[in-house]
Amino acid sequence: MINGDTLECEKAIDFGCLPRAIDVKDGQLVVGLRTGAIVQCDLASETMTTYMESHNDGEVWGLDIDGSHVYTSGDDNQVKRWDPAQRKCTQTCIVSNETRKAKRNRASTLGRHPDSQMSRALAISPNGDLAVCTNDGYVYIRNTADIDTVKFTLSDSLEWIEVAQYSPDGGILAVGSHDTNIYLYDANNDYSLIAKCKEHNASLTCIDFSMDGSTIKSVCNAYELLFFNTSDGSQDKGGASSTTGTDWATGHCKFGWLVDGIFPKGTDGTHINGLDLNESQSLIAAGDDFGLVQLYRNPCRKGTMPKSYRAHSEHVVRVKFGRGDLANYIFSVGGYDQTLLQWKLV
Repeated sequence: MINGDTLECEKAIDFGCLPRAIDVKDGQLVVGLRTGAIVQCDLASETMTTYMESHNDGEVWGLDIDGSHVYTSGDDNQVKRWDPAQRKCTQTCIVSNETRKAKRNRASTLGRHPDSQMSRALAISPNGDLAVCTNDGYVYIRNTADIDTVKFTLSDSLEWIEVAQYSPDGGILAVGSHDTNIYLYDANNDYSLIAKCKEHNASLTCIDFSMDGSTIKSVCNAYELLFFNTSDGSQDKGGASSTTGTDWATGHCKFGWLVDGIFPKGTDGTHINGLDLNESQSLIAAGDDFGLVQLYRNPCRKGTMPKSYRAHSEHVVRVKFGRGDLANYIFSVGGYDQTLLQWKLV
């Protein structure tokens, strides 16, 4: 605060980062910060109230949902818990205090943080475990009841991790790495490594578990749809043929009979970044490079026309249907727009 007569500073208030916009009325100061937060400050007491906050560096990719909250992570060293009912962030923790560089092949980013502090994949177990995967190949296991505390640290991946998924019973964590491997961990005990699936020829982008947890199918950037046994990580070379009667717990893989129609004529499939099935498995949501959230009936065969929804200003990297009380909602995150959007099915 500067005295208009003397031009001297009478009070300085520290908001912890660079203010980008201010307004004042009736002794209340409203400040927009570089972090994306909007804070109200009482000028007399300097008491601060945060009304809005957001991710604020690089891209936001990590997205998963438990029974009542949505979790996101990004290149800004933040994991955030959001309350869809209040439409606000209720808790934030850091990804890591470590300052490691990637072991090899860094993820492309405009973020300023070390690779060890960037997270582009989250997975939540039915038992409440939260896997936070980093851009230097580490996985930090926390719990949704205490997202600040790390219970286990996994470091097998040699490159950054784009996808992670728990089995339906929460007993297995599958981690898909850009080193072309899928790492399977025993989530019931000490997260020891059960097996490694090694047959992919490019970085992993999608993983789905069968309902009984015995099989996973996965997609990589080499356009391979492969199938593996979770007991030992061996490839099921019968693949699609031997799993025609298999019920799948999730629908993230972007290749297969049920989703043939998500690729418009003349496209090669690279523009689709994320898929999900709703709880009743009647709808398919897709996020793409054009900033669209696309909604299809399941199955989606060739020639199907989607309902297209635009609100993101950048590519949509992940989409998730809610479960339980959130079953009527879709949640999406845009990479460079650093935004979580909440859509209602009507």
